[in-house]
Amino acid sequence: MTAVTVTDPPPAPRRRLPRPRRALVLNAAAVVAGLAAWSGLSLAGIQGLSSPADVAARAAELVSDGTLPADLLASLRRVFTGFALGTALAVPVGFLMGWYATARALIEPYVQFFRTIPPLAIIPLAIVLMGIGETPKVFVIFLAAFLSSVVSTFQGVLDVDRTLINAARVLGAGDRTIFMKVIVPASTPFIIVGMRIGLGAAWGTLVAAELIAAQEGLGYRMQQAQLYYDLPTIFVGLISIGVLGLVMDRLLLLAERRLTGWQERR
Repeated sequence: MTAVTVTDPPPAPRRRLPRPRRALVLNAAAVVAGLAAWSGLSLAGIQGLSSPADVAARAAELVSDGTLPADLLASLRRVFTGFALGTALAVPVGFLMGWYATARALIEPYVQFFRTIPPLAIIPLAIVLMGIGETPKVFVIFLAAFLSSVVSTFQGVLDVDRTLINAARVLGAGDRTIFMKVIVPASTPFIIVGMRIGLGAAWGTLVAAELIAAQEGLGYRMQQAQLYYDLPTIFVGLISIGVLGLVMDRLLLLAERRLTGWQERR
């Protein structure tokens, strides 16, 4: 009589959280770990390092007296205006450079030339030509966003697979149809990447732009706090810029997923 061997059933597969929820959990864990590290460093007695509690208390004071909301709105208005104008110009210029070799030869030297000049170096010239109002502040941010976005758009058009273009021509599509149905969708991921880089450049230029006779704004408030060694206010400004930039970047990522649903993702 043959013995029958009884084996244990295989263990049930471990349930994993859905990817979006897992990413949120990891993000929350990273934030908690960062706050814990910050608290630990402040308790260690590092000179000049404010604790999270001190920064939170200072933020509450600035919110209660209306200073922080006014600064947030002023800086957000400048960044959004400069970024929107820069992107609105960068996309058509990038398409023009990528689609027409003649336009590329005429425009690219200027784009590459101004890319080597930091937007902050334009501030003295902007003040002389445009005065000390809102125009030079927005212009410097616009320039940073434009120069970051135009190259990505231009490269996106150049990198479109020629096989797609040739296949469209074989099927009888004209230049306009190829541009709208092939070039624009295929280069959209590059455009979004350029917009994200341009957004970072816009926020990075904000503090320097608000050196131009500003009376409100996060950069202005941080510069004033520097004079009085008011570190909690400086931290409030830094965190506010980071949070606003992160939110805007996530909105661009959401737009990318909606516009490039056809693209394979990992």
